Amino acid sequence: MSGQFYERWASLYDRVARVPLLRSWRAGAVDALDLAPGDTAVEMGCGTGANVPELRERVGPSGRVVGLDITREMLRAARRHAERTGPGVDYLRADATRPPVRGVDAVLGSFVAGVFPDPAAAVDSWCDCVVPGGRVALLNFQRSGRPVAAPLDLAFEGFVRLSAPGTRLSTRSHADSFEQRVAAARRRLTERTVDRRYETFGGGYLGLVSGTVPATDG
Repeated sequence: MSGQFYERWASLYDRVARVPLLRSWRAGAVDALDLAPGDTAVEMGCGTGANVPELRERVGPSGRVVGLDITREMLRAARRHAERTGPGVDYLRADATRPPVRGVDAVLGSFVAGVFPDPAAAVDSWCDCVVPGGRVALLNFQRSGRPVAAPLDLAFEGFVRLSAPGTRLSTRSHADSFEQRVAAARRRLTERTVDRRYETFGGGYLGLVSGTVPATDG
């Protein structure tokens, strides 16, 4: 895909990310990290940085927020927002499945687990970044499954299609594959953490799984 394509996609993504209704969902995801002033929090696949203000509020002036994304245009869009930049905020262009960070207090992955070819390996790398006692949280869209929600489930499938532009799969098959990858990421997070929590938002269309990285796995 060309840079021009991703520039347009970043602009659309940023407009969607700023929908007011999403603020409470973002706050819920950040709350699951149990951040304290002075902590370092990393968002894997940060997109245009919409979660950064919530993260920065929790870690305070003495903390640090790192937004990591592989798409240059997304990071460029993030840096255009004053509330998503400033002291204590850094953006890194890097592969979220092989993050160049270690010893952080928390990792957030929002709406990205379903796009990785090997989501379990990605979650492993995130848990390896976090200090014992730190938290990892995954926020993802999901189908509700309720009969009355069928029209919105179709909208979910359309969203999934947009999340991977250029795919040749059908919308339905891609949504199924997306959900399988999200499930794999959640299973691995469950295996790697303790003090696990599961919450839903938006009438069941968003699922949040979080856990604490123990001193030793198992």
